Amino acid sequence: MAWLEQIYFGNSIETWLVAAAIAAAVLTGIFAFKHIVIRRLDTLAERTGTRFGKRIAETLHATKVLLLLPLAAYIGARYLELPERVDLVVSRITVVALLMQAALWANRFIAEWLNDTIQEKRQTDAAGATTLGVLGFVARLAVWSLVLLLALDNLGFNITALLAGMGIGGIAVALAAQNILGDLFASLSIVLDKPFVVGDFIVVGEQLGTVEYIGLKTTRIRSLGGEQIVFSNTDLLGSRIRNYKRMQERRVVFGFGVVYQTPHEKLQTIPGMVREIIGKLDRARFDRAHFKEYGDSSLNFEVVYYVLSADYNVYMDIQQAINLELFRRFQEDGIDFAYPTRTLYVVGEQAARGGPGR
Repeated sequence: MAWLEQIYFGNSIETWLVAAAIAAAVLTGIFAFKHIVIRRLDTLAERTGTRFGKRIAETLHATKVLLLLPLAAYIGARYLELPERVDLVVSRITVVALLMQAALWANRFIAEWLNDTIQEKRQTDAAGATTLGVLGFVARLAVWSLVLLLALDNLGFNITALLAGMGIGGIAVALAAQNILGDLFASLSIVLDKPFVVGDFIVVGEQLGTVEYIGLKTTRIRSLGGEQIVFSNTDLLGSRIRNYKRMQERRVVFGFGVVYQTPHEKLQTIPGMVREIIGKLDRARFDRAHFKEYGDSSLNFEVVYYVLSADYNVYMDIQQAINLELFRRFQEDGIDFAYPTRTLYVVGEQAARGGPGR
């Protein structure tokens, strides 16, 4: 076996074969880990139902054999006598590959955790779900930025000078992208201050609808007509926003008129009648009812009450019930609602011809 003793690149063929066998064994272990261990973790997570176990299994699914191949080569190369420069290159490639793999694991874990947590919070805390969505993006951005800096540092770049250069360049980019950055910071303000969250019904100027999505640049609202309205976050925060989802109760003012021929005794009974009608309704609280004014063709009353719900349909159901009952009671008591009238002036025949003496 003299040929095994032959030297190539400073190592014998036997040494090269041993190094290759070590690398192959490590690579086989990586394959076994990916296809056997991960599968068993999946089965265990499904059987136990633990979310943490499921997240770990899903995280390990992000394992890329191509990125772990340099690790196998590096471990095998430890058995060889390599030039210092070659050894340095192998080491740097291995570190960069491992950093990339770690970033993929971290990204998958964050994504799985966010997905589970956001689904839970959307049922009980829509504001928290919105916050987590933006914070998840920031976390992934931080992970990849850290990996990039560590990789550049490992490759021999002076990251201190790079960071300084990026700071100067960042100022220039910020000046050139003021609108985009303004929307980004407005998005963070919406997430942290929570003037509204996904699912809230809001009114912005003449536009109204339900918030469907809060992004880094825009917020999307589904209007009552069905179309989607897109606002830039900066414009949205610069407007006056009315959030009806957070309304605890609705104050309602309505009026009606009765004819001037209504007797005084019946006029006196109307405020009490209205109080009685509203007092019998669920989720409604009477405030006041008054004979407000003498109108052009009616005696006008004003009524104020509160709907103990923010739901518009509840308000309309209550108002309808009040109107129907008021109409019935007026019919029973012989009280007539007023309606607009016209006064007809009749001119005498003689006056129409220009007055007397013609």
